[in-house]
Amino acid sequence: MFSIKDIVDIAIQIEQNGERIYRDAAKKIKDPSLSSLLQWLADEEVTHVKWFTALKDKVPDTGDHPEQEKIGRALLRDAVGTQNFTLKDADFSTLEQVEDLIRLAIEFEKDTILFYKMLQPLIEDRETLDQLHEIIKEEEKHVQSFKELPKQG
Repeated sequence: MFSIKDIVDIAIQIEQNGERIYRDAAKKIKDPSLSSLLQWLADEEVTHVKWFTALKDKVPDTGDHPEQEKIGRALLRDAVGTQNFTLKDADFSTLEQVEDLIRLAIEFEKDTILFYKMLQPLIEDRETLDQLHEIIKEEEKHVQSFKELPKQG
């Protein structure tokens, strides 16, 4: 039902949503270390968009089931839309510590991983599933890189 291109399109949308939230928050935060970290997080989301775009460019367009793919694409788009998962309800103005911001960023990444894992049972072909696993691994690497950030900014 879902093609890897559809999933990658949604992954790109999620990353772009995260970038927008981080950049908007960076403009509002008075603490320079938090603002700087927010800018860095936004830049990381841009890097991820590039990674996902490169992945999408490598995937052949099968077009085997155009109606099914159209329905799958619409379902994914409706499910995500402007969704920012953990970031949606975050009040960045209450963050006082770099650790709090890092924790929030990690939760956002974990939410996206959970979203991708929820898609797994809905994917029938092995190649798409393998590529979805690659996306999950990439998001897990992002979580790890956030965990390795210095605690004091």
